[in-house]
Amino acid sequence: MSQHPNSFPKLHNAAWPGVVGKGDDDANPIIPLDEMLDLTAAAEVDGRKFDGVDLFLFSPHVSIDADDEELEALAEKVRSRSLNIGTVVAPVWEPTGGGSAGGSPEEVDAFLKQVRKGCEIGKKLRELGVRPYGCIRLDSAMGVADWVKDPEANQSKIADTFKAASDIAEEYDERLAAEGEICWGGMQSWRKMVDLLERVGHPERFGFQADMAHTLLYLLGYNAPEDAILPQDFDWSDEAKKAAALKELTHALRPWTIDFHVAQNDATVHGTGSHDKTGRHCLPNDPNGKLDIAKDAGYWLRDEHGDVLQTCKHICWDGCMFPNDVMHKPETWNDILAAMLSVQDAHGWNE
Repeated sequence: MSQHPNSFPKLHNAAWPGVVGKGDDDANPIIPLDEMLDLTAAAEVDGRKFDGVDLFLFSPHVSIDADDEELEALAEKVRSRSLNIGTVVAPVWEPTGGGSAGGSPEEVDAFLKQVRKGCEIGKKLRELGVRPYGCIRLDSAMGVADWVKDPEANQSKIADTFKAASDIAEEYDERLAAEGEICWGGMQSWRKMVDLLERVGHPERFGFQADMAHTLLYLLGYNAPEDAILPQDFDWSDEAKKAAALKELTHALRPWTIDFHVAQNDATVHGTGSHDKTGRHCLPNDPNGKLDIAKDAGYWLRDEHGDVLQTCKHICWDGCMFPNDVMHKPETWNDILAAMLSVQDAHGWNE
């Protein structure tokens, strides 16, 4: 028997680390999509390779306004490297043409316009045969500082916007996944995220994207101390308390989870622009990492009885903000692929 006997969930790398946080200094220019695809396709562990990539619909990788010819060329780029496309990120934020989901009518219209464009691209990539699974990822595009000025009104407004986005997704037979990241208003804690999901109330179209790095910070209550499960000075050597906290968190959010990011986190935060106190991703083997990646992924990928859920047909590595010299090393991606395989080995299946 192969030492990696499972074929699902499929293993994806993220292309957006080539764009996010890049271009601000000469040492870390944007890494082109072709190069990110090559780095992904070259990785290999025990004869296994990445199955695909998740994409950011943002130039210069993939324009949210890409036409059919550009999407056909994208499909060929991916297909020629024996990869698939999974979840795609819609650029719903104001600087990229969108607007706040809790903002003015004009901002909401801009937000929904980006969602529609993302769904249209997602559908076309499915029709081109390179996207067999995956969601359209979004968030509230509203900072926590703005949200707390009027929590109830803003939460209601965001929920209404997400309901309208769900109606758009239905037109294209797509699903929307809201990323649980603590920098976004209305989504900055696990309780607020559950509240928002319940208010939207469209589980067939609107669900949760769990990122292991970001959801670890849900436990600590950064940006929402009232919802903390663990103290911010928690002793991470206390495995029993950590396990109990993860069980409480995943019990609440796992029923909504339709997309999953494998990641590592050292339980610290940093902020860049609108990303206020967001998670600091680490390499999978970082000695400061607080997650046991394969074990802790199981809190999300198995149900209360320990049975594999098979809800997420693919999982994605979401490490980003690494320096380019790290990202250009083949061993970086081999180590990441090995971590992904450990999750598939522990919680995977065959079809």
